[in-house]
Amino acid sequence: MTLREAKIGTTVKVKKLNGTGPVKRRIMDMGITKGTDVYVRKVAPLGDPVEVTVRGYELSLRKADAEMIEIE
Repeated sequence: MTLREAKIGTTVKVKKLNGTGPVKRRIMDMGITKGTDVYVRKVAPLGDPVEVTVRGYELSLRKADAEMIEIE
């Protein structure tokens, strides 16, 4: 299951980051790393972007980036 498929209002744990190179590094620089709790706040009507809370701050992720984040 990926972060894009998570339900609004749930807290999930990051299991794995897919992707390579600069894209993966950018996601990690935002604070999304393996084992981090992520709270799904909102999803835009067309599914892009996804608004989440990570490590105490709010973050908006594109649909393509959210698909690279595997959760449990």
